[in-house]
Amino acid sequence: MEKSEIKQRVQKVVAQVLKADAAEIKPESNFAFDLGADSMSSVALIAAFEEEFDIEMEEDKAREVQTVGEAVEFIAQYLPQN
Repeated sequence: MEKSEIKQRVQKVVAQVLKADAAEIKPESNFAFDLGADSMSSVALIAAFEEEFDIEMEEDKAREVQTVGEAVEFIAQYLPQN
């Protein structure tokens, strides 16, 4: 899967879970500071990413991800490479 497709899908999930405007979600957007995620919505995001990409992430490592761009890179590790 191309990084651009991963990024698009990550933005879609973030917009749905955090009730944010997809146009405002940038790679450098911080989940907590820029998008208002708290610990409960962080858990919801991890679950939503796992469902969207049909993967199972290491939750402790997933919780360390701070930005949308980091999430794209993190999720890419779990997907088969082209």
